[in-house]
Amino acid sequence: MKSFAIIGGGITGVTTAYVLAKRGYDVTLVERHRYSGMETSFANGGQLSASNAEVWNHWSTIMKGMKWVFKKDAPLLINLKPDWHKVSWFAEFIASMPNYKNNTIQTAHMAIAARKHLFSWAQQEGIDFDLKREGILHIYRDKSGFDHAGKVSKMLAEGGLGRVAVTPQEMKKIEPTLAGKYYGGYYTKSDSTGDIHKFTYGLSEAATKLGVKTIYDHEVSSVRSDGHQVTLVLKGDTETTQPTFDNVVVCAGVGSRSLAAQLGDRVNVYPVKGYSITVNLNDKASQKGAPNVSLLDDETKLVTSRLGVDRFRVAGTAEFNGINKDIRADRIKPLVDWVNQCFPEVSTRSVVPWAGLRPMMPNMMPRVGKGNKPNVYYNTGHGHLGWTLSACTAEMIGDVIQYGENTDSATVIPGYKFS
Repeated sequence: MKSFAIIGGGITGVTTAYVLAKRGYDVTLVERHRYSGMETSFANGGQLSASNAEVWNHWSTIMKGMKWVFKKDAPLLINLKPDWHKVSWFAEFIASMPNYKNNTIQTAHMAIAARKHLFSWAQQEGIDFDLKREGILHIYRDKSGFDHAGKVSKMLAEGGLGRVAVTPQEMKKIEPTLAGKYYGGYYTKSDSTGDIHKFTYGLSEAATKLGVKTIYDHEVSSVRSDGHQVTLVLKGDTETTQPTFDNVVVCAGVGSRSLAAQLGDRVNVYPVKGYSITVNLNDKASQKGAPNVSLLDDETKLVTSRLGVDRFRVAGTAEFNGINKDIRADRIKPLVDWVNQCFPEVSTRSVVPWAGLRPMMPNMMPRVGKGNKPNVYYNTGHGHLGWTLSACTAEMIGDVIQYGENTDSATVIPGYKFS
């Protein structure tokens, strides 16, 4: 039986380990934290959002970034200090603009395929992750944003996703607690939300029952492959070990770039920081005043999810500032202010801030496929759609491993070019 080391215990690593175990492989999951899902898979926006499949490689993103460049509380913030990684990433981002439409359509395909697997796994394994299937409402404050959304909807439809335009009056019926004035919205009934950490941890426990071995509290300090065998150097608190495996799948988030370089590959992920707040709904008025339908505010680039009865998550922003996990007060304040404005009945006395680094590829597409060495694989670089896409890309990399890259398996997305 072929052995596989999965590097990274976030959502992509855990789903990959689970899929490979179900296919009969000998799997070991390596994670530097004590538990799975402790970094970017800990407190994201909570959306399973095929409706957010539009990639960012569009001139409107560049224009907004230029407008916001000196505004500290802007949705997009770029540290202007030059470094080669950032410059190369943005150059490739611009070079990927001709693929904007095709990549958006493919992302929608993947997001829709992922739903089926994720819901099926949760049901099979009895994972409670505060799933709420109330849809996602995109809200727009001006005509230009609403009109652009109409063009995006046509691309999403090509990817198999249906969403409908709604008036401000219809928006109020969909989510009565939403305050403020809006030009219009788009509602995707088939989208949903949940707690990514609960799901990731629950699936890691299910994977263990399937025979997946776990090595927690160990950092992968180096990795090498001779094409036949993979050797990891693992550092724990008191020991250093060098286990060997037949194959490796790199699912290490923003750490994937460094590991790939050691394996002879280039995986140009950039750490794009996102922030979230979890509002504790400690009183009846707050519980009643918080939305049940998930929202995406186009102007502020914020998303929401209702997690059970007593938690409300708000997340968003994109910060290009390298490997930096600092939680900045000036980046958290806009999220709290947004809750106060849009949901005035919700008390923000008890708010838990968080920041995570999204592993983002310049073309906004996950890196799924083989490396240069025949026993090296990648499933990483999902950006802001890690949870939304992970169940599909796990099955995709499973197909590549089991059948080869020319597989005609149904989980492979039409026209998808494996890396």
